[in-house]
Amino acid sequence: MIEVSNLSKAFTLHNQGGAVIPVMAGAALRVAPGECVGLVGQSGAGKSTLMRMVYGNYLAAGGRILVGGVDVVTAEPRQIIALRREVLGYVSQFLRVVPRVPTIEVVADPLLRLGIPADQARDRAAALLARLNIPERLWGLSPTTFSGGEQQRVNIARGFAHGYPALLLDEPTASLDAANRAVVLELIGEAKARGAAILGIFHDEGARAQVCDRLVDVTAFTPARVA
Repeated sequence: MIEVSNLSKAFTLHNQGGAVIPVMAGAALRVAPGECVGLVGQSGAGKSTLMRMVYGNYLAAGGRILVGGVDVVTAEPRQIIALRREVLGYVSQFLRVVPRVPTIEVVADPLLRLGIPADQARDRAAALLARLNIPERLWGLSPTTFSGGEQQRVNIARGFAHGYPALLLDEPTASLDAANRAVVLELIGEAKARGAAILGIFHDEGARAQVCDRLVDVTAFTPARVA
């Protein structure tokens, strides 16, 4: 479902005379349906960079990223939009939403974009918000007013609203208490059971041990380590 081969990335520092800094070369990995692969490596090794390339936020310098048969490296913008709507979900560490949109609409939005009837989409959103212990009195408020932990749980609910065939998870259990951490790990387990291919960053070693089937050390893909 997710296949990365010979992937490379460099950043150009336009404010420093156009200096080119290579940050990744020869990256390769595969995530099968129903599998969770964890990215590990020291800080700055490129874990987040690799995830952003898979999602299409960063343009790769070379190589291939296949997600559900679509090559993210060469795909047109409309293909990336369709991929994100139907196939590839992403739970980041930070919630980015339009201000003043009610929380329940934020969570239901991925389903509404797929044409799911509004009542069904909101029912699914409500079930996830309740499961993640967001009080019902907050569902009609914008999550931009919430605490960091509450915003993270809204982000998780939104990411799991649709049954994406592929999921990217960036520190999904960070800053969560034990009860909500357990819920998130259950959601990940359920996604694996239905066949989702999951690529994630988990600094929480206990969470990583519970949900990851394999680990990939991205340090091996930094240019200094590539032969």
